[in-house]
Amino acid sequence: MRYGRTTLSKFLIEQARGDATLGDLAALLIDVAAAVKSISAMVSKGALGGYLGSLETQNVQGETQKKLDVLTNEAVLSNCEWGGLVAGMVSEELDQPYAIPSEYPRGGYLLAFDPLDGSSNIDVNVSVGTIFSVLRHSGSGAPEAQSFLRPGREQLAAGYALYGPSTMLVMSVGRGTHGFTLDRETGNFILTHPDLLIPADTSEFAINVSNERFWEPPIQRYVTECKAGRAGVRERDFNMRWIASMVAEVHRILMRGGVFMYPRFTRDPVRSGRLRLLYEANPMALLIEQAGGAASTGRGRMLEVEPESIHQRVPVVLGSRHEVERIERYHQEFDCGADQPYVSPLFNERSLYRQEVS
Repeated sequence: MRYGRTTLSKFLIEQARGDATLGDLAALLIDVAAAVKSISAMVSKGALGGYLGSLETQNVQGETQKKLDVLTNEAVLSNCEWGGLVAGMVSEELDQPYAIPSEYPRGGYLLAFDPLDGSSNIDVNVSVGTIFSVLRHSGSGAPEAQSFLRPGREQLAAGYALYGPSTMLVMSVGRGTHGFTLDRETGNFILTHPDLLIPADTSEFAINVSNERFWEPPIQRYVTECKAGRAGVRERDFNMRWIASMVAEVHRILMRGGVFMYPRFTRDPVRSGRLRLLYEANPMALLIEQAGGAASTGRGRMLEVEPESIHQRVPVVLGSRHEVERIERYHQEFDCGADQPYVSPLFNERSLYRQEVS
């Protein structure tokens, strides 16, 4: 295939050639791309379109909704509900699955999505994105919440859009991970980053250090070793990054390697993480694995997790394979007691008076 000016449509036709099961899936991905174009236009207008600011409402997660959270959610629903391709949809902004209106035919796919990842950044003009995942609908009737509770390994396709200096759409249908850039003059997504590959080794990590006091010991151990640089056990310097947008973090890893961590917090052991499994962690895990990386909860492969609810949260470690494997090993050593619990010296008990030992 000649990649110079390969459009998304042409690329998907090529992928479907010889595989009839990809025909309708390709059509659905074109509908998703149409929604991405609409969202890109809204995001780029910002204050000029009156899109900035928050509403007085909260989503099912208890998070205050931005204007664009609601508008982008409507954009995906309206672009994907009418074509007879989906049986139902799940969104971060919806409490329950979205039922296809009766005037439209029901299709054979399920779509789960986060319409505006990183929306806390929108008012300060930092990159945000859209994440999506496609599953096959196994039933004949309208899907219920239980219909979406399938492990990530069953995804047929997944991807994200990044709204930055340029708008990019990165996706996989299980045959590698590929990036497309929106040509604003023609309105086409053009294949610009075919067959993305993540280097197995890296010297860059991303984590929100403000939560350090709540990390489990394996994460504290890993980050402390990285921050020690050449003087520590890793014997090399690491760079640390944090954008507060999963799409932007994953995109950087796909472009040049790295590891991203949003671990479980000890302050809230019942809540196993912050990122949602179905429409954040699973689609990103598929993209990362298809690009040669690894994605884990810290204690096992992300795509093997059996979902229990549509808005289930999960700890996330993904990126360059050797670093993810190291972090998993640290969790294993801690869980079996092979490693003494690590406590950061920042959080040791302190006293104004030291007791002298005679």
